[in-house]
Amino acid sequence: MRRLLISVPAVMLAAPALAADMNVTVTVPQLTVAEYHRPYVSVWIERADKTIASQLAVWYAQKESKEGAGTKWLPELRLWWRHGGRDQQMPVDGVSGATRPAGDQTLKFQSGKAPLGDLPAGKYDLVVEAARETGGREVVHVPFEWPVTTAQHLDKSGSVELGTVKLDLAP
Repeated sequence: MRRLLISVPAVMLAAPALAADMNVTVTVPQLTVAEYHRPYVSVWIERADKTIASQLAVWYAQKESKEGAGTKWLPELRLWWRHGGRDQQMPVDGVSGATRPAGDQTLKFQSGKAPLGDLPAGKYDLVVEAARETGGREVVHVPFEWPVTTAQHLDKSGSVELGTVKLDLAP
């Protein structure tokens, strides 16, 4: 009984240490072009074998327009589409959303909660892909290791369709 009393507080103190936060900031650049459309963007975590560990976000036109339904153009996110996007039934609760305007777009995730879930320990890539109608397509990879033991700030920059992709990890 005495051992149980000692171990219960230890477990309660250890539980918050297992939670980790992942904050992702994707900069959608303002482009000066004749015909600008907000980009479709997908954000996911990729394992070393290139399979998707977790779908974090997919931004696309969610309303019908004169050009058709937004899901019609999701295959333009080619890498995401080939690696598992085609298997998704849109919309996905907590993952899919409307396209975003130019500027910094912040996403916050917590381990153990959807859509991040419980990632096993290992090496991963945060992958952000953007494609724009009458524009280009770009993919940015930010490698990281999970779980984190110290706070980390990682970032990579795109060249045209994506600005800086920042990944902040906190134990």
